[in-house]
Amino acid sequence: MKPTLLVLAAGMGSRYGGVKQIDSVGKNGECLLDFAAYDAREGGFGKVVYIIRKDIEKDFREKLFDRVARNMDADYVFQEPHALLSDDEIARAAERTKPWGTIHAVLCAEKALDTPFAVINSDDYYGRDAFKTLGGYLSSIDPKSTEHAMVGYVLGNTLSPSGTVSRGVCSVKDGYLESIVENTKIGYRDGKVISEIDGKDVVLTGNEWVSMNLFAFSLKAFDTFHEYWDNFKRISLDQPKSEALLPAAASDIVKNGEGKIKFFTSTERWFGMTYPEDREIVKKELARKIEEGYYPERIWEK
Repeated sequence: MKPTLLVLAAGMGSRYGGVKQIDSVGKNGECLLDFAAYDAREGGFGKVVYIIRKDIEKDFREKLFDRVARNMDADYVFQEPHALLSDDEIARAAERTKPWGTIHAVLCAEKALDTPFAVINSDDYYGRDAFKTLGGYLSSIDPKSTEHAMVGYVLGNTLSPSGTVSRGVCSVKDGYLESIVENTKIGYRDGKVISEIDGKDVVLTGNEWVSMNLFAFSLKAFDTFHEYWDNFKRISLDQPKSEALLPAAASDIVKNGEGKIKFFTSTERWFGMTYPEDREIVKKELARKIEEGYYPERIWEK
């Protein structure tokens, strides 16, 4: 059975200033997510599932989904603010406006998944080789396997010229993930790569392996995800800015001895849509890849 691609597309786009998931950046009006779906299909994925907000459903269908669904098996689910919360928990979090984070999003999609699956962000470009690697890997494992996978990228290849970014810096041993440490506000300053951890500046080399939220899981991972979400609610429910994050839950799989995460790597240079200035960069990068023959002039037949 072919694996599924799960796309985290319910973000608010606060830094970008709009719904970047469905912004047109291709020569024929395609979104960045069109290219991700195309690469996934070419890499052996049989289905794509999007996690979106209810309020963008109409535009999402018109500008992306209906087109993708004509070319491959596709579905979408909603990340509702009150999903996976009891009435008491909803009351405790009444002042919260921020989304619950990527683990909450993945759990909202659980019922739509019946095969091993990969997870991506909606605003990052990953490259076809990464999808091919994970498509092959996921096709080879049992749906309840305790061994999962991810693709790491070189930090220096993932920085934005438009501002700082957050990246999970990975520790790897013998081809498997040991840990992920979230670094916020990574960017260039005075010719150096500077990160902020716990309010303090840390100098990085730029050669570190980092997570871009490109993970591959068997269905067994949901055991850990539910445990992580329950613990998060107990500790952070009334903290308005806390988020339940996928890299943290993935780290728990390793830390708790519940499985292993095979670490694949990519030297692909990242581009993505974090800031408004990034849109023109993405358009130019995609146009260049078409000119080089990496993508056809039209990635979809209809």
